[in-house]
Amino acid sequence: MARSRSERFDDLVLDAVDRLRPRWERQLSAVEFAVEEVPPLSELDDGPHLGSDPIPLGRADAADGRHPASVVVYRRPLEARARDRDTLGALVHDTVVEQVATLLGLSPETVDPGYDDRR
Repeated sequence: MARSRSERFDDLVLDAVDRLRPRWERQLSAVEFAVEEVPPLSELDDGPHLGSDPIPLGRADAADGRHPASVVVYRRPLEARARDRDTLGALVHDTVVEQVATLLGLSPETVDPGYDDRR
């Protein structure tokens, strides 16, 4: 049975997380990973302070006592930037690495030593 585009994207996120687990199993054991179609309006930049990319590709939320830590990846902005499936896979992996790094208070290069090689 053919998998939907959404299901294939979910698989890319799971693959990215699985690639990080051997090194970061303990730190990631309580982190929830999720996919949302687009970022909420509250996360979009507006006005003259716009950076180079006002649309976020993901977010990391620390645990707060009521909710576990989480990493959310936004499907549509990533798909819009990818020219093919390989590029999409690399973008998803980099986004997961960046969000995990934010969550852990580390650099992306520390989370995934190959991160700089893909830049």
